[in-house]
Amino acid sequence: MTNEGLQQLVSLMKDWIPDEAAIAVATDNAYSQYISGAHDIRIQKGQMIEKGSVAETVIKKKCKVEKLVDDSIFGVPYYGIGYPIQIEEKEGALIIILPTTHPYSKQQTLTFLTGRNENIWCPIEIKDVSHIESLQKKTWFYTNNEGYQSIYTLKDLTFQLPTNFIRIHRSYIVNISYIMEISRDFSSNIQITIKDGTVLPVSQTYSADVRKKLGF
Repeated sequence: MTNEGLQQLVSLMKDWIPDEAAIAVATDNAYSQYISGAHDIRIQKGQMIEKGSVAETVIKKKCKVEKLVDDSIFGVPYYGIGYPIQIEEKEGALIIILPTTHPYSKQQTLTFLTGRNENIWCPIEIKDVSHIESLQKKTWFYTNNEGYQSIYTLKDLTFQLPTNFIRIHRSYIVNISYIMEISRDFSSNIQITIKDGTVLPVSQTYSADVRKKLGF
C-alpha cells in the first residue's frame, strides 16, 4: 500500500468507527500518522513506538491484536485494535484506539474479591465494595469500614470490574453506587465523596472519562 492509499483508507475509517476512537499508523519503529478522537492519547508524528504498545505487538507478531493498555505508556489507558499492514513494502501497524470503557474492551467481570484482613481471607461480593486503593505497592479494597488486601493490581482490576466501577486516579477505583457527592477542592480539581465520608481525588488523566461516565 502506498502512503497516499493509506491516507485515503484512514480518512474513510473515520466515517464508520466511533467518534471517541483515534487512529494511529506506525512503521519503521515510529508513528507516521495520528488522527485524534474524543479519546486522545496524544501521539506525535515521528514518535517512537513504545514497548508494550499495541503497535509494537502487531509488528512483532504480524497479526491482528486486541489489547488493553494501562496509563504507563501514554499517560492515558486505552483499548487498542491493531492490524498488520505493509506501507511501501515496510511492515507496519494500523491501530484503532478506544477508551477502556468501550464495550469491546470488557473481559469477563469479577463477581467477588477475596481479601486478607490480618490472618483471615474473606470473599466479598463486588456490590459491597465501595472503593479500591493502591497504597505502598499493595492493593486494598474497602467494605463496611473494613479494609482488605487483594492479590490483584489496580491495572488488573480496571479491566475486570463491572461497569459501575470507574477508575478516577492512578491510585483509586470507586464504585459509583457509593458516591455521595462530587465537588471541587481549593485548586478546582474534581473530588468524590463516598457514603462513609472518604474523599477521593480525581486526577486530570481520568477527569474526562469520569465526567463522561457520570454525565456532568
